[in-house]
Amino acid sequence: MNYLVYTGYFFYLIIFLIGLSLGSFLNAWVWRTRENFRIISGRSMCPNCRRQLRWYENIPVISFLVLGGKCHTCHNPIPIHFIFVEISTALIFLLAAWLHVRAPVFDSLHFIRDLTFLVILIMVFIYDFLYQEILSELVWFGALAALFFNLYLDRSLGYMLIGALAIGGFFFLQYVISKGRWIGGGDVRLGIMMGIWLGWPVVLVALIIAYVTGAIGSLFLLLFKRKTLSSATPFGTYLALGTLVCIFWGDQIVSWYVGLLR
Repeated sequence: MNYLVYTGYFFYLIIFLIGLSLGSFLNAWVWRTRENFRIISGRSMCPNCRRQLRWYENIPVISFLVLGGKCHTCHNPIPIHFIFVEISTALIFLLAAWLHVRAPVFDSLHFIRDLTFLVILIMVFIYDFLYQEILSELVWFGALAALFFNLYLDRSLGYMLIGALAIGGFFFLQYVISKGRWIGGGDVRLGIMMGIWLGWPVVLVALIIAYVTGAIGSLFLLLFKRKTLSSATPFGTYLALGTLVCIFWGDQIVSWYVGLLR
């Protein structure tokens, strides 16, 4: 096995470990943000008894498995989504790395841009899934980051603005008509961020994916009696999922659809 193969394996291993570590950090960020703790104050702690964790209790995935999913002190269960977020973040980072390495030209700035977008999307997904809330400061930061990266990468400002106005306007119209019953203000802001990230018409694909997956997900929850017709749906999770898919394959989906029309 030659040097390039070893280098490739090492690159993927590093990306995977970075993803695991970031997943652990995102769990802490979500919990600290909700509990009004400063993000950088103190070490990680048990969300139940608030005891500070020792270093060997804070290793992504491994500590969860070794501890049997319970706090060593209070023996309360560690939230199961902790390990799910860690593994999912690592696998999503690994997928991003694999797709970029397979591209005709590896653009490091484009790769960093996509990883930044993915981290923000995962944060949106987790927070909305757990608390049915989309944080304004997170979304506006994501929109500004997207504007900076995309302009630097020479992406069309016009397509970004069209995407932001189209999706943000679509959600805002629903918000006004329903007086906030159908959709929340956070979804409006998230739509603007999606438009700047993906541009037009790729953002439209993300919207369609969000509605389709949202409908399927809600149907399954109804069938298994995990929710009722009157239950609130964290639509931001589906918007984040649609955007994630389009970060990886949005341009290809648009090209495929245009090819069908010819």
